[in-house]
Amino acid sequence: MKKSFIITLLLALVSTLSFGQNASQARSILDKAASVIGRKGGATANFSISGKYGNSSGTIAIKGNKFRATTPDAIVWYDGKTEWTYIKKNEEVNVSTPTEAQQQAMNPYKFITIYKNGFNLSMTSTASDHSIHLVAQNQSRTIKEMYIIVDKRTNLPKQVKMRQQNGWSTINISNFKAVNQSDATFRFNSKDFPHAEVIDLR
Repeated sequence: MKKSFIITLLLALVSTLSFGQNASQARSILDKAASVIGRKGGATANFSISGKYGNSSGTIAIKGNKFRATTPDAIVWYDGKTEWTYIKKNEEVNVSTPTEAQQQAMNPYKFITIYKNGFNLSMTSTASDHSIHLVAQNQSRTIKEMYIIVDKRTNLPKQVKMRQQNGWSTINISNFKAVNQSDATFRFNSKDFPHAEVIDLR
């Protein structure tokens, strides 16, 4: 009985150490991805999204936690605090303060800041990719669970999947380029859209 207890305890200890090492490796990979994506000058990429927020595709410019996403139907600017969404078909601009999940839906690189706090990490790997699984420690959080697929060769994410209350959304990312961005890129300029109606939803 005593021997059986010791074996069980050792197995539990090995499992715990293995999980901790796996989580540490997952965090290290995301740290590398974040350092590539989060370059001081900014970057651009292409993206496509499907799921909770509908289906869309376009281009994105990023710099830190700021972004500008352009699709056939809309342009979204986010300067780190305020979001402006220009709806092309009716020339309307909605001004808001987006939630974490809304930011993630338009900026697939938002994970480079949110993974560092409040998520448990684990990882599996194939010959070409790492699949990192994030589960929110607090399940009342808007984003409850995520999968981030990171290319081993480039250290860049290829896909981000996130689960919210009403299901999953999938964002595919490609054509990452290190291109310097000015801060003005991430703010709506009314002079460029003189006929747009601005609606403040804050």
